[in-house]
Amino acid sequence: MKHVCIGFLMGAVEVLPGVSGGTIAFISGIYLRLLNALKRFNPKLIIDIYNMGFRIAWKSLDISFLTSLFLGMGIGIILFANIMSFFLQNEPVILWSFFFGLVLASCILIIRDTDMRIIQTYIFLGIGLVAGLTMTQLVSLDIEPTPIALFFGGVFSVCAWILPGVSGSFFLLIFGLYSFVIDAIKSFDLISLSSLGVGCVIGIVSFSQMLSFLLIKYRNTVLSVLVGLMLGCLTRVWPWKNTLSYQLANDGSHIPLVQEAVLPSTYILLTNQDADVLAACVAVLIGMASVTIFHFINLRSSISYD
Repeated sequence: MKHVCIGFLMGAVEVLPGVSGGTIAFISGIYLRLLNALKRFNPKLIIDIYNMGFRIAWKSLDISFLTSLFLGMGIGIILFANIMSFFLQNEPVILWSFFFGLVLASCILIIRDTDMRIIQTYIFLGIGLVAGLTMTQLVSLDIEPTPIALFFGGVFSVCAWILPGVSGSFFLLIFGLYSFVIDAIKSFDLISLSSLGVGCVIGIVSFSQMLSFLLIKYRNTVLSVLVGLMLGCLTRVWPWKNTLSYQLANDGSHIPLVQEAVLPSTYILLTNQDADVLAACVAVLIGMASVTIFHFINLRSSISYD
């Protein structure tokens, strides 16, 4: 049940461009277990099952863990595709404030796992920061949602999904596929979702192999870059934004494409809406507290990867 709940949270946050399911996996203490389970899915899989037998292979591949996690993710994505849309339309400042606190607290927790006594940590932290800021300035493409486009969208978005701080939904937004995918989820368009799903499977199996190797071999460097990415991407979840351009969804709603972070006072002038500063601060604190409590509950109950 625990892993279903974690998967649910991972799926829920992935609906929003700017928030990463990988962040939830990391602070919940299952990140290495997830990578190790995914990297076992390789071309030798069928041979391994034949040699070990189905029951031993099931345990070795950690299928129960992955099934629980992805079941929760599927439920989270389906339920929150509508709920997040509602909050984005009606309470965007509160919603983004909560996620700003969530990501900020995640950065603090992850940076504690790095060696802050060496200069290399700060160098790679800076590299990640620049990369994160650069990604937030990428201009969205206008790609037709063909099966091939959805396949490659799945490949790239799932690689982003497994990285703490980088949102898979954000990459779909950059490719111009976000609106189409959200509509496909709402309408259960299995043909389109199948193309996306195949790309996700291939992308995550391939990328998890590389990321797992890098974390084992260069843990401090990888974590430093990831924290930098998360800090750089914080502008994506800044509560007060000025939207410079939109993407028109199929239902007629507007999906922000290019946004700039602004001060609350500027937000009021540009949008003629209340900045809700006090409520935003409370939401940030709730987000930070939620991550911290979630992390330490899992830390105390964790054994090995779990």
